[in-house]
Amino acid sequence: MKCFLLLLSCSFLIHNQGISQTQDYKRPPALGISFGLVDFTTAERIRSSSLVSVLNNKTVAKVSEMSPGIGITYFKGLRNNIDFAATLLGAFAKASVGGNTSDEFLLEGDASVNLKMFSDQFFFTPYLSAGVGFNSFNKKKGAFIPLGGGLKFNIFNEAALYITTQYRVPVTTETGGHHFVHGIGFAGIIGKKREEAAAPPPLP
Repeated sequence: MKCFLLLLSCSFLIHNQGISQTQDYKRPPALGISFGLVDFTTAERIRSSSLVSVLNNKTVAKVSEMSPGIGITYFKGLRNNIDFAATLLGAFAKASVGGNTSDEFLLEGDASVNLKMFSDQFFFTPYLSAGVGFNSFNKKKGAFIPLGGGLKFNIFNEAALYITTQYRVPVTTETGGHHFVHGIGFAGIIGKKREEAAAPPPLP
């Protein structure tokens, strides 16, 4: 099944590259703001048991067990199917790190690459993301690796609605440990809008 999904994804990318190889559908620079939920609870339950157990027992954390936050993201297309994204997220989070269970301000920044199934030529595209990040929590600083994916909806080539989920793997364990970040946001183009592809000249 995994091999089938991988082959299907590759075929979509190859097909999309073929139909747009002579046209520029790279994402223009955009700035987004999002509402996020930081979820340490589900990650802790998965690590203490397993993902299957958490899903079967329906012990995924409720929204009330997550910590709300606000994020700002800068987007820029590198290729038709690859975007760069840099995010700064702030939230008052609760995590059992070093015996501390009180709410502390969590600041996280990450730089990621989004691998899109379709280019910005289309209204909708799912994507996978991976990158590097840093955080500050409980007066300590650390690093993490964000892994996840999302959905992007193109709005009249002027803006985008995006929904994301990332699992953040700590490189250092002093600043929060394993956790999820779920977000929904809205981004608008900044600077010059992408020019539409020119029509071919008429035949003589």
